[in-house]
Amino acid sequence: MIGTLDVVVFDCPDPDRLADFYAEVLGMRKFADDPSWAEIVGPDGARPILAFQRVDDYTAPQWPGQIVPQQLHLDVKVDDLDVAEKAVLALGATSTGSGQSTFRVYLDPAGHPFCLIRPSD
Repeated sequence: MIGTLDVVVFDCPDPDRLADFYAEVLGMRKFADDPSWAEIVGPDGARPILAFQRVDDYTAPQWPGQIVPQQLHLDVKVDDLDVAEKAVLALGATSTGSGQSTFRVYLDPAGHPFCLIRPSD
């Protein structure tokens, strides 16, 4: 195992509204929100977190069909970004060269983005 699932992130036009929707549907509670990002957690702060990020000019997925595919990515929490990076690259991931001190963005073998994260505690 390289890491643990920490956050599932949904692209959307209105993070607050979508977080409220899923919090109600899933019996979760909102614990972080701002105009561009909102998060919900399970009872007693249980993970994984569902997060919602604002995307300007958002285009909703068209289902079924692949003209506009589904839009979300995984955040995988790790203890050491450098060690985890080597491991995912060895499994076939591609580095995008994007990120900051607490996260790095990669593409899986099929081209879907995901992040390795080392949140500041």
